[in-house]
Amino acid sequence: MTATQAARTAPEVPRKGRWIGDWRPDDPVFWESTGKKVARRNLAFSILAEHLGFTLWTVWSIVSVKLGAYKFSTDQLFWIVSLPNLVGSALRIPYTFAPARFGGRNWTVVSALLLLVPAVLLAVAVNDPGTPYWAFLLIAATAGLGGGNFASSMANITYFFPQNRQGAALGLNAAGGNIGVSSVQLLMPLVIAGFGLAAAGLFWVPFVLAAAAGAYFCMDNLTSAKAEPREMAKAAGRAQTWIMSVLYIGTFGSFIGYSTAFPLLIKSQFPEHAALTSLAFLGPLVGSLIRPVGGWLSDRLGGASVTFWNFAAMIASVLLVWQAMSARNFVLFFAAFMLLIGTAGVGNGSTYRMIPAIFRAKAVAGVEPGTPAYEEALATGKRDASAAIGFISAVGAFGGFFINRGFGSSISATGGAGAALAAFAAFYAVCFALTWFCYMRTLGAKSAPSLAAARV
Repeated sequence: MTATQAARTAPEVPRKGRWIGDWRPDDPVFWESTGKKVARRNLAFSILAEHLGFTLWTVWSIVSVKLGAYKFSTDQLFWIVSLPNLVGSALRIPYTFAPARFGGRNWTVVSALLLLVPAVLLAVAVNDPGTPYWAFLLIAATAGLGGGNFASSMANITYFFPQNRQGAALGLNAAGGNIGVSSVQLLMPLVIAGFGLAAAGLFWVPFVLAAAAGAYFCMDNLTSAKAEPREMAKAAGRAQTWIMSVLYIGTFGSFIGYSTAFPLLIKSQFPEHAALTSLAFLGPLVGSLIRPVGGWLSDRLGGASVTFWNFAAMIASVLLVWQAMSARNFVLFFAAFMLLIGTAGVGNGSTYRMIPAIFRAKAVAGVEPGTPAYEEALATGKRDASAAIGFISAVGAFGGFFINRGFGSSISATGGAGAALAAFAAFYAVCFALTWFCYMRTLGAKSAPSLAAARV
């Protein structure tokens, strides 16, 4: 049956109050007739809401460099940049279950509207010269609401697409969100220069309202979406989950941490080039756009192999940044930092690719292929990987907090970022060794999960 014939014969998707009760994306007839159109519409508005989540999550990375009138120390400013990462990371776990509990469309509306809180409070804070430091900390922490949006958006979209199309759909969804870091760093210097510091928050209000309205009128809830908090709790008890969480701290945590620290690092360490903080958006832009390259390389060379050598590249990049800062060479610093964020983006894609391969290999180890037991084991591996991804994405995001606090503490204690960079290089060396020990070395028949992760 052709797609056109299917469209003529398949029934319309039944809805009641924007809830869809019959959803069969893996049925080719259903998918071609109505499922594809509905799924793509939901993906488009999910990307919009998630993109805005990332912009509000990271808006303080730019606002912090404009707070000179408040006489905050560099360490205090890094605390302001750090707290949204801390809160956003913690919120990723409850946000993962929200679409299944409340409906993907309903939660997208709510989570979008919650972005008004950090947007409006930011404007309130910077409009009053007497705003105390503790108030800035609390208001910056509310920006973490945007950090949770990634988890709920990814959890929601995965239900809409068939298995063989989820990779592309989730990749688009993730990239659309990650680019929000670059968007805010590109636009906010221009907006602040033209309309004042309060506009850094108020600028986003109409876009947030538009995203909430779009989700309300154009998105759908699926009754087939299931929340599995028990599965995530089981995943938290598995060694593979924690190993991959550490590696994801080193990749995604590095991406979000370096992206948000970049403007403040330029201003504090190269004050003579403070005007060039407007170019900081290039870092997260490169890191976002190159993320699919990490997945593409992993498909061909193996996720563990790409991750292993990428951590080596991250160590070299950190040392190059360190050398540039010691030599007071801004051009080398900027280029090296771009390379550092870029390698974090590649690792972001490769580690994410490793997770399903590891849990699939672990589930089918010792099971005869082609048997019913093998198919059941594959389903178990998929379920375990899905639960682990939610947990790993939450833990990994804490890296953004640690990196900003590392820079702040290092500059406060020593006057420079060298101590922080040394610590980061040491951590990447641990990740390098961990990847080799757990997923690269040959251990015989008992190493099936490791070999699968390395080769798949």
